[in-house]
Amino acid sequence: MQNITILGATGSIGVSTLDVIARHPDRYRVHALTAHSKVDELAGQCARFLPEVAVVGSAQAASALSALLKKAGVATEVLWGEEALCQVASASGCDTVMAAIVGAAGLAPSLAAARAGKKVLLANKEALVMSGQLFMTAVAESGATLLPIDSEHNAIFQCLPGDFSRQPERHGISRILLTASGGPFLNRAVETLDTVTPEEAVAHPNWVMGRKISVDSATMMNKGLEVIEAAWLFGASAGQIEVLIHPQSVIHSMVSYIDGSVLAQLGNPDMRTPIAHALAYPERIASGVAPLDLTAMAQLRFERPDLRRFPCLKLAYDALQAGGSAPALLNAANEIAVEAFLNRQIGFRMIDQLIDRVMNTIPHEPVADIGALLEQDERARALARECLQ
Repeated sequence: MQNITILGATGSIGVSTLDVIARHPDRYRVHALTAHSKVDELAGQCARFLPEVAVVGSAQAASALSALLKKAGVATEVLWGEEALCQVASASGCDTVMAAIVGAAGLAPSLAAARAGKKVLLANKEALVMSGQLFMTAVAESGATLLPIDSEHNAIFQCLPGDFSRQPERHGISRILLTASGGPFLNRAVETLDTVTPEEAVAHPNWVMGRKISVDSATMMNKGLEVIEAAWLFGASAGQIEVLIHPQSVIHSMVSYIDGSVLAQLGNPDMRTPIAHALAYPERIASGVAPLDLTAMAQLRFERPDLRRFPCLKLAYDALQAGGSAPALLNAANEIAVEAFLNRQIGFRMIDQLIDRVMNTIPHEPVADIGALLEQDERARALARECLQ
């Protein structure tokens, strides 16, 4: 029986994780659930799964959740704040942590889980993008197990040899091929992207995701962050990671070997597949996802991304090659820019311009500890907000 903490339980990954868990009550038990402010949804989850602890983002949300749980006769303890998130992520009563809090807010609890030696199911790519070596060092020193949940990284993991040691050349790997859907604007005229609305940007053609990650998919910053994540997960250089646009989202990623073999992982676009794979690894369990019907595939199309259409992808490659604090600056500026776009403060094509300005203004520095990292993160956010004025 695995005891599981879900960080970000009311988001799409959290909901899908609970769906898989519910299919296997003999294997999994929920230790803790967390959400920032969706109190009603979290209360419903607590009533169904009866976790020991629930964590929310504020004292006001905690008071509201406590009242709902008391009314429902649910004895779940309610806590709030970042310290409480770290507490449930590293608790002795927890074996496995689904790290699914979006953005930089997920860094501290994800790192706490890694330092505590947990089985970490990483759906929060920003944590690894920001902290890089710090995160991987914590995993190595604690003996934690790190399993990727992003469909692309999970696919790569499944295509690697069982004894993979984060040394691609040693295993005969020539390239990692990250597939991307291309988002909602793949075929839209580039000159019209200035007029994109938030509603259009969040309407992903294949995946059901949160608003922030949907915008990241539209700009392909999401894929850029995944390139950086893949570099850390698999010990690959920027030159060993290639992005291919694959609009059907059936092949989730591939690994190319020096003997000419290319191994791919296929499946319907449903996050319950990688979630079930990571939860049960190295076993396999039912996920609830319909089998892939290959005969229904009219075609599988691939193309290289146009960096004029997707300048955020180039910014991410530049940050990976620069190293140090550059990926943290990239991520921080992007979070502010996407928020501003969703709030209609800036246009769609100003997202990459704001990120570029921050990246070229703040010097990239080595990151020795989490304090220095968070300082750089805040500098980038402050400059981005200043630029918005």
